[in-house]
Amino acid sequence: LLETSPGVAEVTFVEKEPAERHAIVSWEQKNSCILPEDLKNFYLMTDGFQMTWSVKTDDTPMPLGSMVINSISKLCRLGGSSMYTLPNAPTLADLEDDTDEEGDGDKPERPHFDSRSLIFELDPCNGNGKVCLVYKHAKPVVSPDTEIWFLDRALYWHFLTKTFTAYYRLLITHLGLPQWQYAFTSYGVSPQAKQWFNMYKPITINTALLSEEADSFVNKLDPNKVFKSKNKTPVIKKKPPSQPAGSQKSHPSMTSSKTSSLAGNSSRK
Repeated sequence: LLETSPGVAEVTFVEKEPAERHAIVSWEQKNSCILPEDLKNFYLMTDGFQMTWSVKTDDTPMPLGSMVINSISKLCRLGGSSMYTLPNAPTLADLEDDTDEEGDGDKPERPHFDSRSLIFELDPCNGNGKVCLVYKHAKPVVSPDTEIWFLDRALYWHFLTKTFTAYYRLLITHLGLPQWQYAFTSYGVSPQAKQWFNMYKPITINTALLSEEADSFVNKLDPNKVFKSKNKTPVIKKKPPSQPAGSQKSHPSMTSSKTSSLAGNSSRK
């Protein structure tokens, strides 16, 4: 589909060998949690996923789309303690606030940066945020239930899907377009990313909904209204009295002299 799209060039897919079963078992023992079954089966087929594509601008390919799922070795814990961290250095756990509302309304309970949750990075999103595999309940023991969440650059959480399989489908259907994860946030994609969305529309059922959400945060200008001239009241010009053809051809100076002489006669009267 990408290769047949207009302007698309250099579609590359990195084939990866299946992950070793002992590598998966080692990861689970190291992090004291069990991988969800669908993600484990994915790693047993391919140790991660990487697909990129470019568009031609002035006959020069420009990288645009990127679909990435980290390998098992790069499925690192987010906010984990590091031996190089300074003793009093702030951490992600300092962002936690006990007064935050949990599970408000229809919104699911958000993950925690502290020890209450385990968070692992699935996709670095080219620096636009992070897609994470989240174990929300890690105390007293790690619950096997997992969810996929998006952490934006402002460190706010946005729920994506309940399973890895559902997220994998979202990743494919959005073609790896830049910042596509922001379509599932309250503020939508940026105006620049929306232009790419309009050119290479994602294969999703909620494209119209996404565009409406993004429009509410974009400064919209309607050219038909901005450059439309105001309705001015027409000025009615009085037509001069009809004159004989000969008088119309007379010189303007003669007409002005006649007018001045008439004015003089009226003042004398």
